[in-house]
Amino acid sequence: MSGTRGPERPGLGGLPAEPPGRAASPSEVREASQGIPGAKAAQGTARGEETQRRAFEVLVATLGLVIFGPLLALIGLLIKLESPGPVFFTQKRLGKDEKPFHVIKFRSMTVPEAGEERVETAVEDIDSFQFRPRGRITAIGRALRACSLDEMPNLLNVLRGDMHLVGPRPDEPELVAQYRPEWRRRHTVKPGITGLAQINGRTDLTYAQTMAYDLEYVDKRSFAGDIRIMLKTLGVVARREGAR
Repeated sequence: MSGTRGPERPGLGGLPAEPPGRAASPSEVREASQGIPGAKAAQGTARGEETQRRAFEVLVATLGLVIFGPLLALIGLLIKLESPGPVFFTQKRLGKDEKPFHVIKFRSMTVPEAGEERVETAVEDIDSFQFRPRGRITAIGRALRACSLDEMPNLLNVLRGDMHLVGPRPDEPELVAQYRPEWRRRHTVKPGITGLAQINGRTDLTYAQTMAYDLEYVDKRSFAGDIRIMLKTLGVVARREGAR
C-alpha cells in the first residue's frame, strides 16, 4: 500500500462539482452515477454479481461456523478461564455508506484495556498512522492474533449482512472523522474480513498505504478478484505476516 490517489476532479464523469475540502459522500456518488450513459446496464450486472457474492458468502460463513464450531467453543472456554470478562469484544464501526454497526471479535485483551484495543483515535498525522495494540494482551489473545483467529466471529457479521468476506476493514467513527476527503469512497462498499491491504502488509502498512489499497480494491472490485484475495489470505495467515 504505497501512496494514495488525489481527489477526484470536480464534475468529472457527470459527478457534481464539490467545494474545496469536501468529497461526495458514498450515497451522493451512487446517485450521481444514475445519469451516466450505460450506468443502468452496469448496475444490472453489479446487482447480479452481488447476488452471487451474497450466496457464496452465506455458504462460506455458515460452513465456517459449523466446521470450526468445536474450535470456536474451545477458544471461548480458554478466554473465560484465563481472565475475567466476556468472550467477545464488540466495537462500533462504520460500514457501507458510513452506517454504524458493531463488529464482533474474540476478546484478546484484559477487560480494562479492551476498549483501547487499537490505539488512541486522535492522531496527529493520519497518513503515517499505524495501528498498535495498547494495554495487556492475554496469552490466549496473543496466540489468536498470531493466527488471526480473533477475527473468526466476524463471520457472524457476514451472516448479518454487515460485512463481506472481502472488502476494506471497517474503522471506528473517530478515525473516519479524520479521513482525507477522497478516502470516504472506500465506504461505497461493505467492509470485509480481509482485503487487498491485508494481503499486502496488514498492520505493517501506514494508514495512507492502507487507504490506497482500499481505493484500488473499490475501483477494481470483482467476484473473481475476491476469490483470489481469499486464497492469498490463507498464505498470509499461515506465514503470520503483519500479525499483531
